[in-house]
Amino acid sequence: MLHEAARRRSIAVISHPDAGKSTLTEALALHAKAIETAGAVHGKGDRAGVVSDWMEMEQERGISITSAALQLTYGDVIINLLDTPGHADFSEDTYRVLTAVDAAVMLLDSAKGLEPQTLKLFEVCRRRGVPVITLINKWDRPGKEALELCDELSERIDLPPTPLNWPIGEAGRFLGLLDIPTGDVHTYERAPGGAKIAAETRIPAAAAREQFGGDYADAADGAGLLDAPDVASFLAGRTTPLLFGAALANIGVRQLLDTIVELAPAPSARPDLRGDGAAERAAVRELDAPFSGFVFKMQAGMDKKHRDHVAFVRVCSGRFERGMTVTHERSGRPFATKYALQVFGRDRETIEEAFPGDVVGLVNASVLAVGDSLFEPDGPAVRFPPMPAFAPEHFALARVKDPGQSKKFRKGIAQLQQEGVVQILVSELRGDATPILAAVGPLQFEVATHRMEHEFGAPVVLEHLDLSVARLVSAEDAPVVAQAAGTEIVRRADGTLLALFRDVWRMRSVQRDRPGISLEPLIADGVGGGPAD
Repeated sequence: MLHEAARRRSIAVISHPDAGKSTLTEALALHAKAIETAGAVHGKGDRAGVVSDWMEMEQERGISITSAALQLTYGDVIINLLDTPGHADFSEDTYRVLTAVDAAVMLLDSAKGLEPQTLKLFEVCRRRGVPVITLINKWDRPGKEALELCDELSERIDLPPTPLNWPIGEAGRFLGLLDIPTGDVHTYERAPGGAKIAAETRIPAAAAREQFGGDYADAADGAGLLDAPDVASFLAGRTTPLLFGAALANIGVRQLLDTIVELAPAPSARPDLRGDGAAERAAVRELDAPFSGFVFKMQAGMDKKHRDHVAFVRVCSGRFERGMTVTHERSGRPFATKYALQVFGRDRETIEEAFPGDVVGLVNASVLAVGDSLFEPDGPAVRFPPMPAFAPEHFALARVKDPGQSKKFRKGIAQLQQEGVVQILVSELRGDATPILAAVGPLQFEVATHRMEHEFGAPVVLEHLDLSVARLVSAEDAPVVAQAAGTEIVRRADGTLLALFRDVWRMRSVQRDRPGISLEPLIADGVGGGPAD
């Protein structure tokens, strides 16, 4: 079991929208021979779409809306790769995925450098102790200078880059990649449309110096200004191994795979919260303990033929075997794992066993929810840290368009809540027949309404509410706060009471007029709820 765990690498790809995450995921799958032809995000003509963007809305819009899991075998190493949404409106999904990986690949657009959403996601990685490998993408297009991008990493996020390769030629005049340890240069002949692996030629250092002349010298000088990679500082989050490439042309992807295999950490012991109340203490779940894992994602609608939903479980310890009965920590009840899958985008196949670092899809897991812990009943109980919950900033009242579809409406709303697509809040004034949808960004509403109509057959009408700030409020203070204009008291699914305000100034006015009340910000894992905090 420990040998199998040591072969695993669990990786998330993070970036700002349009930096090329899904394209890179496709290129990694192509180089690992998991697919024969790379699709395109906008899959035109005979070109297929990318395997990680399987939802209809993702294919129509050309953006990632939900995270996708793929397992790749590269040499003797198994890479569990999680492609994440880049758009800020879907941050919750990305943040949850980052709890399930051991390292991240941060993708930067060569023309744009560090962008706002990349900065947010990097800070989550830093807080969680997730080491980061950086790939500067789109070097075949005009962009910034290599050293300027390196300065951004050092100065803006205090993460000095340690290059493994360096581009020959500036962005948009890409001639090849200098392999820094050897001095050799790799040149590429791009396949039409980037559907196949680019033909790669390795030119020995002496011949490359003669062939590329001043461009070779400039590349060597530029790379020489930065420190060499150091595994210990990378794993500690103090530096980032740096590579250059062009994912759409499948250039530099093999080097990234090699870096993941050589530098990214294998699974290790995970924090385990055991005990109750004051007796709760932090411990660790060792890899060789009996099976345990946690649910980091729920997803319905993956199989159009069946209205099943899949719980994505990160294996943390022990060996998972299909058919084993595990304990559901939250309820204390047994849970059978007869229907266990390995998921590759939308495709699925039955899996018989899995090891730490792997992602297992459990089908028809209606009793499970995001954040739930599972463990083998013969071993010690385990409770992994809770998933982050985020402060919503957009609110809309949901009503079923056709009252005759009320049953489907309730079922769909419950499913969206279970998956974490949106937060579902119930107002004590409006009742549960007209729930309030709460979201980090408005695109979450579009996903929710699309799925309610097309998956559950219950089109909804949304009435956007003039509210933008949420705060935790006690049962004692709630009636007092509810009397203030521009506020509303709602209840989350877990029973927590929230006070919703029109804006931060309204909230501050309520606090000033009622100094005895307590309004606590919703902060998840050190991530604030926006400017209102």
